[in-house]
Amino acid sequence: MKARADDRRDELRPVAQNRKARHRYHILETVEAGLALTGNEVKSVRLGRISLDEAYARPRGEEVFLVGCHIAPYEKTGFDRPDPVRDRKLLMKRSEIRRYARRVAERGLTLVPLKVYFKGPWAKVELALARGKGYADRREELRARSEARDMARALSRRSGRTGWRM
Repeated sequence: MKARADDRRDELRPVAQNRKARHRYHILETVEAGLALTGNEVKSVRLGRISLDEAYARPRGEEVFLVGCHIAPYEKTGFDRPDPVRDRKLLMKRSEIRRYARRVAERGLTLVPLKVYFKGPWAKVELALARGKGYADRREELRARSEARDMARALSRRSGRTGWRM
């Protein structure tokens, strides 16, 4: 049986997003990494019971771990309940690990998770190599967005568009 377009679109639907990341950081580049989970954690993540708000990735030796990610325990499990905020291993190619570990160590950058999603049966994390924004940067961004919105509003009034089509 062939997979329909609806099924494929459903596969990449984000289970969780870190909405504050794009506000707090300048995103330089992104990379996809696998997420090593236990069976109970997979069920909980599929239900959307995951939080990326305070999470970040940290290289340790030849491995990378997701730190501070909260996955709520799955209620219907029996005895095996892992710690909800334990460090979880990220699955990446060794060359990628070395490259990002070097950049994080040298230039003061950080790896921030942007979203968690399922690609087929595998849980994936989209990581961003990011640099923190200062308070002034955030205000400048808000000001620029507000000015662009005002300009678009003024242009639409001037062109006489009412929003109605005939």
